[in-house]
Amino acid sequence: MTTASEAGELPAEYQEIRYSVENRIATVTLNQPARRNALTFRMRREIIDALRTAESDDDVTVILIRANGPSFSGGYALSAAPRPEAAGGTPAAKSYWDDGTRPERWIDAEEFDGWTDQWARSCLRDWMNVWELLKPVVAMVHGHCLAGGTELMSLCDIAFVADDAQIGYPPMRGMTSPDIPYFPWKMTMAQAKYLQLTGNSVTGAEAAAMGWVAKSFPPGELEERTMRELRAMSHIAPSLLAANKESVNQAYEIMGMRTHFNQAWAMHSLSGALRPGARDFSQRLREGGLKAALEWRDGPARAEGFR
Repeated sequence: MTTASEAGELPAEYQEIRYSVENRIATVTLNQPARRNALTFRMRREIIDALRTAESDDDVTVILIRANGPSFSGGYALSAAPRPEAAGGTPAAKSYWDDGTRPERWIDAEEFDGWTDQWARSCLRDWMNVWELLKPVVAMVHGHCLAGGTELMSLCDIAFVADDAQIGYPPMRGMTSPDIPYFPWKMTMAQAKYLQLTGNSVTGAEAAAMGWVAKSFPPGELEERTMRELRAMSHIAPSLLAANKESVNQAYEIMGMRTHFNQAWAMHSLSGALRPGARDFSQRLREGGLKAALEWRDGPARAEGFR
């Protein structure tokens, strides 16, 4: 299997992640702690390249995604996402990804710009790599795991989180519907509607109680207990792990999960560009900066005691 770095699309040494293999466990570490591990285009490309490298390595049985710094991920890098009003292949839109690290299969063409939502499509394509990988992928989550960070976490096969982690999707309060509408597939209808309609966050312990993640552990025990789980799993034959992963995945595919995901870009595009008030957040971001825009979006919920 040829990886992106072997094809010359990425540098030989990763810039925004770290990758290592030890005792049959490949570890992909998000490594931009000063930016709360914001998911830039480059980081996304590097994560996917590392996952594919691990999949083709016979010395790897299971893959761990973790993060350096106080947070797992604050979500997608807002400065990296094309603004709705800059769609259409204009220089303003292109400036976000002209460093050569835009997502795979991003289509820049007049016929498709502005209505096919290349952003949401790219998010789904990236994280479905995790779903389709033959080897199990485990997320170890601490601190903040928000928006795009929850998409990455939720497409992993297993997620272990710190009890006090803050997990949620606040952009749904004033920006768009999710790029990947995983909520109905990870929890009950009552919980899915509550979280998607409010944009509220929950603790890691609450996420475990509602079945969003597999287990939560006290913060000081997260790494030790996660590694115990991985060391045990790493002794199962990779072929058997692959068969069991595919067996579970097939059930969700039969129930329509992939079809649901593949249609999500349309609602994301409508809610992010065409609905009344769709550009309010981006306007506040340009005029007052990120802090002011976030206060407009999240302030009313915080005033009522919600995260």
